[in-house]
Amino acid sequence: MPHKITLTGSATGPLREYDRYVAFDMREKGSPSAPKGLKKSTLISYTVFVAKKAFNKTGLTKKSIMHEKILIQGEPTLDIPIDECPGEVGVICFQITVLPNKNDKEKNESDAKKEPKQEASAPSQVHKNTESTKQQEEQVPFSQPVAKEEKKEAKETPVQEKKAEPKPKTLPNQPKGTQDLLSFDDIIVPEAFLNTRPNPEKTQKVIDFVKRTGRLDEPLTIEKGSNVLKDGYRRYVVAKTVKMDKVPVVYEYQK
Repeated sequence: MPHKITLTGSATGPLREYDRYVAFDMREKGSPSAPKGLKKSTLISYTVFVAKKAFNKTGLTKKSIMHEKILIQGEPTLDIPIDECPGEVGVICFQITVLPNKNDKEKNESDAKKEPKQEASAPSQVHKNTESTKQQEEQVPFSQPVAKEEKKEAKETPVQEKKAEPKPKTLPNQPKGTQDLLSFDDIIVPEAFLNTRPNPEKTQKVIDFVKRTGRLDEPLTIEKGSNVLKDGYRRYVVAKTVKMDKVPVVYEYQK
C-alpha cells in the first residue's frame, strides 16, 4: 500500500519552474507532545512537486503562493536529485487545493448576516428618497427655468461666432481644378496654336456643353505671369465662339 502524506501551510521559498512541473518548499511542525521517552519532532522541510497543468488550475502565481494557505495531498519520495529537492523530504503532489483565508471567511459570514438587514431597510430608504425629491421640487420651482435659459444662451453664442467667420473664396459654376478667372482678351496665344485647326466634331461637343451648363468642361492652362496659353486651344476657340468675357484657368509656373 503506497505511503500518503498531507501538508497544509504556505510556501517558504520561491516557486521553481521545470519543463513539466513546478516545485516549492514547505515546512510543518511536529506534534506538540510526544509519547513518554521519545523526543519531540522538530520542523521538517518538504519540497513539493506539482504538475504544471494541476498548478495552473489553482490560479496561484509566484507571488501569491507565498501568502495563500494551501493543502497538499500526495506521497513522499526520496528519489529526486538533491539539487531539485533541497527539502528533507520530497512530496509528489496528487492534489493541490487553495484553502480560504480566515479573514475572508469571517468577512463573508458578516456580509451574509448584513444582507437581510439591508434588504429590510431598503423600502424605508426609498420612501425617504422620494420625500426628499418632492421637497426639492417644491423648494425650487423658479430656479430651474433660469438655469435652462443660461444653458440655451451658452449654446447659441458659439453658433453666432461661427457664422461671423469669413467664408473661403469660391469659384461657383466652374470646372474642377480652376484656380482663377482670367479675362479672355488677356490671354496670349502662341503662333503654333494659331496654325492648327481643332477637330470640328470635338469642338462642337464642347460648344454644346457650354450652352447646356454655362461653363467650360475644363480650365485652360496658362503660364503664370506671361498669360501665354500652354494647353486648351480648343476650349479657347469655343470661348471665342460663344463670346465669353472671362475663362477659367489653371496656372503653369515658369521653370
